[in-house]
Amino acid sequence: MKRASLFAVLVALTCTAGHAQPFLPRADDQVIERLPYKATDPVMAELRAAREQLSQQPDNLRLALRLATRYVELGRINGDPRYAGYAQAALMPWWDREHPPQEVLLMRATLRQRIHDFDGALADLDGVLQSNPWNAQARLTRATVLQVQGRYPAARSDCVALQRLTQALVATTCLAGVGSVTGHLHESYDQLRRALEQNREADPTIRSWVLTSLAEMAAHAGMAREAESQFRDALTLDPSDFYLLGAYADFLLDQHRPAEVVQMLAGNTRADPLLLRYGLALAAEGSPELPGTTEQLRERFAASHLRGDRVHLREEARFTLHVLHDATHALQLAKENWVVQREIADVRILLEAALATGDAPTIVIVNTWLRESQLEDIAIQRLVQTTLHPDPGPIRTKQRP
Repeated sequence: MKRASLFAVLVALTCTAGHAQPFLPRADDQVIERLPYKATDPVMAELRAAREQLSQQPDNLRLALRLATRYVELGRINGDPRYAGYAQAALMPWWDREHPPQEVLLMRATLRQRIHDFDGALADLDGVLQSNPWNAQARLTRATVLQVQGRYPAARSDCVALQRLTQALVATTCLAGVGSVTGHLHESYDQLRRALEQNREADPTIRSWVLTSLAEMAAHAGMAREAESQFRDALTLDPSDFYLLGAYADFLLDQHRPAEVVQMLAGNTRADPLLLRYGLALAAEGSPELPGTTEQLRERFAASHLRGDRVHLREEARFTLHVLHDATHALQLAKENWVVQREIADVRILLEAALATGDAPTIVIVNTWLRESQLEDIAIQRLVQTTLHPDPGPIRTKQRP
């Protein structure tokens, strides 16, 4: 389950349920303009008009939610964290209330999980579900946050509850996401692939989310051909999703195809995670452009520190280890990140940094986590083999049932 794409899925579910979302594209193939915007751009004009209307009607909750929704969607597409702040500003009259409206709690939870305030997000979601246990958006968001934290049994419970609350494809994707990191990777992949085949008419946003999940599962299982196909299909549906672009870039880097990453991301590095992948690809190529990109990344991370923003700890750890080659600092960053989130990429960078520094206690922590969670990932399996044998030899992956 992917946080960057979650809001788009929630919007799609809301539209399916028939609620008004006047700021959504008018057609499935309509591309929302990307940053930077010109003053005359229709998107900017639309936002200015909405802000002016809200300034005249500051207590208009419906208008504030529409504007916040638009900002969050633009942030999802561009990966620009400033839009989360704009969305919060639109909701300020209700933001700090002890008991804000449920719609504000949901939006606040979405924004809090964006900045990795997972405990705050869970508190808001619990508040929604206490008064309305049938709220599918809250269930799906909570399942996502719990999975990011590595709290898999609780996440699975919310996914099970979703089966009674929303369309089968969404609930199946939720369940497959948990299953894929708890010892059932191949089974979860096959289950989700069949579900997608049975729901070919699903909303394009939901199909893109499902295809991205399938592609990542296939990559973790070492099924490169399947992963390639599903990444490309997802990009056909949603070419602007920065999470999807980053995931595909990671796949290409693991396949030793950095030139394709450079080509794909050139001119599309406003989001810090995409600039990182671009830098990693330049490093792999030994490109003369690398020093300039390295300096850009240094400046981006320094700016985030000044803001008190620690959202991209994982990315900073990767940059520090693989571009700056400072394994000690990279391990420190990876450990800080591990306290907050425990997705596959978090496991991998922590183990890579621990191996680079010879930090035996951290290697034990990771190996224990892998054993208890039964997480399967071909790249991590290769790393684990190096902790057991000087010459790991051929890697054996779990056989398909």
